[in-house]
Amino acid sequence: MTIARFLPWLDRSGTFSPLKAAVFALLFVPGLVLAWRLATNALGPRPVTEAIHETGDWAIRWLLVSLAVTPLRRITGWNRLILVRRMVGLAALGYALVHFLLYTVDLDFALGKVASEIALRFYLTIGFVALSGLAILGVTSTDAMIRRLGRKWNSLHRVVYLLAVLGVVHFFIQSKADVYEPTLMAGALLALLLYRLANARGFDIASPLVLAAIAVLAALLTAGAEYLWYAVATGIPPMRVLLANLQFSFSIRPAWWVLAGCMGVALLALLRPFLGGRPPSRTRGSRVAAPAGR
Repeated sequence: MTIARFLPWLDRSGTFSPLKAAVFALLFVPGLVLAWRLATNALGPRPVTEAIHETGDWAIRWLLVSLAVTPLRRITGWNRLILVRRMVGLAALGYALVHFLLYTVDLDFALGKVASEIALRFYLTIGFVALSGLAILGVTSTDAMIRRLGRKWNSLHRVVYLLAVLGVVHFFIQSKADVYEPTLMAGALLALLLYRLANARGFDIASPLVLAAIAVLAALLTAGAEYLWYAVATGIPPMRVLLANLQFSFSIRPAWWVLAGCMGVALLALLRPFLGGRPPSRTRGSRVAAPAGR
């Protein structure tokens, strides 16, 4: 084994990678900020509960970022992005594990009660299933396991999208009435799923027009998901929330942020020739960007 296998800022050849070093440092920033806020009593009257929420939020964010690596690599032609996919996926698992650990701390390490709560509360059951799945993907993300599993590795790691769906549903239920950020995360996941669908159907996934169409459809689905949540799970009139997408006096709804973000990706595709990216190869049913992928 070479030292490159153990130092995350080195590439496979053992050469220092500024990209890997920068991403590795960035992944620790939310945790360090949270630790500082906890140490300085800046997390409010229930610091552990707040820390539980924040670590869970970052677990989902990093998971979605890991899923976005492969699409961005193919759209922009920046092939070196693949170097950080496994790192970001393992960070998602790390934050999820801390999220669960803090939950056990909040229950005074009463493991029987922890197990009972997971079994009896639906959103905790979903969250624990997602965590268990991520742990399995993390364990099987090593080069040795990839070689051992062969083609089965791809099939196993496609489960990551289901785990992401479970994570977002867990986020929705835990957030109750204020689902602004869960809706934003759902919109990002919808965009990623639309990208995979377009790729599987043989569309040119690096075409700015295709990406713009994905942006519009993802935004509409995001608004629909928000409407559906309020219609089914709360007593808040869903039409009022839906119409809020046309009002900008107080806030910009998640659907517009999804549209803006996806349109930004379409712009990157348009500018690819000027940014030094390589033209992407056309793929069909391509390898999934697993959270702890190679």
